Amino acid sequence: MGTTIYLTGESKAPSNNPITEQWGLFFVGLVVDTESHVIRAADCTATLALTTEFVRELLVGRSLLEDDALVETITDRYHGSSQRALAASVRSAAVKYRDLAAGSVG
Repeated sequence: MGTTIYLTGESKAPSNNPITEQWGLFFVGLVVDTESHVIRAADCTATLALTTEFVRELLVGRSLLEDDALVETITDRYHGSSQRALAASVRSAAVKYRDLAAGSVG
């Protein structure tokens, strides 16, 4: 395994979502292998442990560079009230990762 980095992606959760009341924004935290671009670990600002477990199942082991496919999986399989926020957070993290990769990662 290559070097790993930690990065976050964030977005606004729906106003009626407990995540908004508790944290203000929806965050996803990712540990990414900079050689393979594969997400090794994931966490998010969910209020239920089951949500976090499911988000890990959706993201871990997949390439962060394939954010279109990740968002498609989120849209197809995650039907919680923060679906759009999760998808936007993953896109945000992917943009940060591409910026890092263009400069110094890998």
